[in-house]
Amino acid sequence: MNHSVIQTEVVIVGGGLAGLSMACALGSAGVPTVCIDRDSPAAQEAAEFDLRTTAIAFGSRQVLAGAGLWAAMVDEAGPILQIRVADNHAPLFVHYDHREVGDQPLGWILENGVIRRALARRLTELPSVRHLAPAPVAAVGRDATGATVTLEDGCVIRGRLVIGADGRRSLVRQTAGIPLLVNWRYGQSAIICNIAHEYPHTGLALEHFLPGGPFAVLPMTGNRCSIVWSEQERLVPMYLGLPPAEFAAELQRRLGDWLGEIRVITQRAAYPLNFQLSERLIDRRVALISEAAHGIHPVAGQGLNLGLRDVAALAEVIVDRYRLGLDVGDPAGLERYQRWRRFDNLLLSVVCDQLVWLFSNAVPPVRLARDLGLGLVGRLPPARRFLMRHAMGVVGELPRMVRGEAL
Repeated sequence: MNHSVIQTEVVIVGGGLAGLSMACALGSAGVPTVCIDRDSPAAQEAAEFDLRTTAIAFGSRQVLAGAGLWAAMVDEAGPILQIRVADNHAPLFVHYDHREVGDQPLGWILENGVIRRALARRLTELPSVRHLAPAPVAAVGRDATGATVTLEDGCVIRGRLVIGADGRRSLVRQTAGIPLLVNWRYGQSAIICNIAHEYPHTGLALEHFLPGGPFAVLPMTGNRCSIVWSEQERLVPMYLGLPPAEFAAELQRRLGDWLGEIRVITQRAAYPLNFQLSERLIDRRVALISEAAHGIHPVAGQGLNLGLRDVAALAEVIVDRYRLGLDVGDPAGLERYQRWRRFDNLLLSVVCDQLVWLFSNAVPPVRLARDLGLGLVGRLPPARRFLMRHAMGVVGELPRMVRGEAL
């Protein structure tokens, strides 16, 4: 049994992409931080640990750059220069081109393994951050002066604030008694894999709404794309069990010939899709970020981007208070964070949810209305530019990191 006690300012529970990004942001500003994760760094960096890719919006790139992370990722980031949204076989669609809003890509596609390796390297450069992993958490406690996290080996970490970055089944959220406002499943799972293809993708990301769910083709570096294929849960085991040639033929049938001949170059995997939203983001000595606070459908590729905007806002609140010698877990600072993030989280979560239901609906009047809506947006440049800027994460009251400014 380990009876040691570690004193710090901030304790982060959860060492995934959002939790470690939070640790790097705080560490870049010199805030004493302990980040705890149940999985070992070696396990997390293994290729089979996480086969997914992530869309990084322009605003999120700014956050990663501010935390000292982007330089280690950029060479393996596939720029998104265009986005096309289409509804099954309907003739109307929306096409976004980054040149309408500037000279920067709308976003980038990165393999999660690339992000994890960059995070691990950056942590070694930050003396104010301590990363404990593997370190399963046994309990989270709070009182008027601070919070304690007790590990299963008996070690106790005490700080002024505990940040829940521990995913959709967050122990921190449950311990704090923060209920879920929304929690439902879509009856879909996302099948994921990467493909190599014959013709260049020209930086085009395709979101194709099919009867079983959204089918996304996301441009990576070189002649490679990431596939995120949302399908009815009951059909997913059948597709995953297909021989490689038959599975590739199913992808080819959905892709058509715009990329030429394709081949699958990674393992296939699938994960169930649900929507959940916490009733609030804070409690006494507790703040939630990313999927501990909101878990959304990958339909618009905004999951981690929402989480990184949480990181930028909460890091700014903490750093400002720490530099003034104030309590970083005081209710005033936490309320500021919650006010800042509540509307963006709620709005984008609900929009993504409604997109899934709208485009999964085969009722003829609904189908006609959504197709006309796509066509209308496609012909209104101001609306198109606003939606592009929103997808880039540069709309609203932006934290310093999102604006490209230092903490």
